[in-house]
Amino acid sequence: MSAPQPAVVPVPASPDPVETERALTRVTCLVGRVRQHERLMAVAGLPPARAAAAILRHAAGSDPLRPGKPVARLSVEASHVTRQLGQLEKGGCVQRVPDPEDRRARRVRLAEAGPIAIDRTREVSLRSMRVAPADRSPEGLRLLAELFPRTVGDFVARAEAGIEP
Repeated sequence: MSAPQPAVVPVPASPDPVETERALTRVTCLVGRVRQHERLMAVAGLPPARAAAAILRHAAGSDPLRPGKPVARLSVEASHVTRQLGQLEKGGCVQRVPDPEDRRARRVRLAEAGPIAIDRTREVSLRSMRVAPADRSPEGLRLLAELFPRTVGDFVARAEAGIEP
């Protein structure tokens, strides 16, 4: 009989959260660069507004959604989402369909060009994701792929729970 294995307790990379906060701030700034986003959207053939890409991603990951859902998720004004939906609809990326639960309402789903635009956006974005950590070991890349989404998820869950005074 083998001896029981000790429980695995996750150990933070640094007991001081300052370095983690700095790294997350740098990632946020990097992702939020306007010129970078505009280049990504141009290559993908989408309108330059950030909400357009986010709306497409939300529409791809669900059944036809109510336009209010991206409004809440993106923390933007309804008129902004409505404007982006109009542009995406003109580009053949989304279409508005009747809401089966409310005859007066409409839902949004991907249209023919939607998946193509999402794939182009993702491919352009993934190019830098493949190149940036290219000098990492396979084990380092595996660890990054495991910990980064989990860590971001922890921070998102905490942010959605609210900030304590």
